[in-house]
Amino acid sequence: MKKRFQVENVKCDGCANTLTTKLRDEFGEIAVDLEKYPREISLDIDDDRVEELAKALKRLGYPLSSDKLGFVETTTTKAKSFVSCAVGKVDQNLSS
Repeated sequence: MKKRFQVENVKCDGCANTLTTKLRDEFGEIAVDLEKYPREISLDIDDDRVEELAKALKRLGYPLSSDKLGFVETTTTKAKSFVSCAVGKVDQNLSS
């Protein structure tokens, strides 16, 4: 079933590229809406896999907006998102 999730730390096409490429094998096609804030992703996912998705997003530095994070976790995910964004930009340029 198609679901939408609000995701933190998504800033640009590089972030969107990371989300779509790094999660594709595990979760299928993911659409990233860069027009909304907080940013939204949408994908076909069963309810029993949402927690798995949340963990994968957090690993990349893009936690769900509904996640309750402390100061250290918030800082860590922001740092991870900068790295994920840079990787996404590089990958995007290499595939062009």
